[in-house]
Amino acid sequence: MKRENKHDQSMEQKDRNSEVVLKLVNQVMKQGKKSIARKIVSGAFDIIAEKLKKDPVEVYEQGIQNVSPMVEVRSKRVGGATYQVPVEVKGNRALSLALRWLLNAARSKKGKPMAEKLAEELMLAYKKEGAAFKKKEDTHRMAEANRAFAHFAW
Repeated sequence: MKRENKHDQSMEQKDRNSEVVLKLVNQVMKQGKKSIARKIVSGAFDIIAEKLKKDPVEVYEQGIQNVSPMVEVRSKRVGGATYQVPVEVKGNRALSLALRWLLNAARSKKGKPMAEKLAEELMLAYKKEGAAFKKKEDTHRMAEANRAFAHFAW
């Protein structure tokens, strides 16, 4: 049973209450202050709608798709050596990594309100640019470089 909260309905569009958007709100939230996190996400979506003239939820979902990794490297100890073994990333982990990378990239920028930083990073992810997308590219490059150890995957 999912408990409906009157505050969850406060965002303007029904789309803004989709599961992936609520995950973003929960990731943005610090110290249990959900109303502030909701304002940040709502503000970021308003900025995206204003600048790109597109549905912000679609921009967000496409940005998440662009930043989600397909493979990552995991450490595996074999014999006395530790190998970086490329492993396929499952759906939930890919989503959580993408959200983490987006938020870390947004939080690392200085001098702007969080809503602006988040909107900027989401728009960059949508265009396949920015720090979060670079993180995905680096992860894929690392997995490609260690492809020789793929036979160690468990």
